Amino acid sequence: MLAMAESIASTASLKLHERLIFDAYRNRMAKENALTFAANPSDEGLDELIANLQAYRELGAVKQEKTTDDYLLEITEEMCFPSTEQAGLSTSLRDFDDMTGGLQRGELIIVAARPSVGKTAFALNLAMGHESNTGSALFFSLEMGTKQLLQRMISSVGRINSQKWRNMTFSEEDYQQAIQAVGVISDWEMMIYDQLRTVNEIRSAIRKKIREYPDEKHVAIIDYLQLMTPAGKHDRRDLEIGEITRELKLMAVELNIPIVLLSQLSRGVESRPDKRPLMSDLRDLGNIEQDADVISFLYRKDYYMKDTEQQHRMEITLSKQRNGPTGTVVVAFDKEYGRVLDLGDI
Repeated sequence: MLAMAESIASTASLKLHERLIFDAYRNRMAKENALTFAANPSDEGLDELIANLQAYRELGAVKQEKTTDDYLLEITEEMCFPSTEQAGLSTSLRDFDDMTGGLQRGELIIVAARPSVGKTAFALNLAMGHESNTGSALFFSLEMGTKQLLQRMISSVGRINSQKWRNMTFSEEDYQQAIQAVGVISDWEMMIYDQLRTVNEIRSAIRKKIREYPDEKHVAIIDYLQLMTPAGKHDRRDLEIGEITRELKLMAVELNIPIVLLSQLSRGVESRPDKRPLMSDLRDLGNIEQDADVISFLYRKDYYMKDTEQQHRMEITLSKQRNGPTGTVVVAFDKEYGRVLDLGDI
């Protein structure tokens, strides 16, 4: 008994460990039911299997454990004895973190932009910034392979021109910087997945990582929404998108982690004189406005006007933030290396 007590660092994560044990039981029972059906399949057995699996899923729903008085006491204590630590998980973009308080647990955070503006670069920098603050990032790429993403990360960390990966023409300095970058990246807890496309697959991967490292500060990043596969069949694409975003929001709450979801925008942006994205550009994307806690848009003037004086600048416009202010943060975008950083760090 003493050994069991000493195996948990503190009681702060007791509820999480309790949850992981229950999840393991639920998954074991689901597997036994599936094997029973596979051994003797039938229409009646299929109906029974579906009913049982649904029952196991509902059995695992997180229930309200605190009373209103408990929450009021917690709020009062936080007001009287405020923590000096940032409430959310840091991205290392100080201006962005100041406006959002960091990436908040249980929130679905949308990052939307037109193709090639820099969504993947921005997302990778969020993941790398979180890792540099002893966090744990899970990056789900539905567009690019793991090798390509790692090359981008090496370019960003080692300041190597990303175009050099095309013909492998590196200088001696590039080799040295790449070796140093590989050393830095190999120390991180980041996991990259490039074969998972459904919400259930992604949920399973996140649960596995949380089960293995329950005390880590996990962040999930998905690149990107339109390439995800819905679980059910729908007549319209907006209903499919709505199902995906609803499930991702529920997942963020259930697993108590931030989920950053990248999204493409329609060509309607290109028809306006001012190309900055607006909330109205999301109207065809299901229930994304209702499901998301934070909706942000990326915009680069030099993407549309090559001779503009505002070179290497990226605007991050927070058009919706359920529990915080809206506004625009301007950061530096070093396209050559794929780096996104605060203006003061150029």
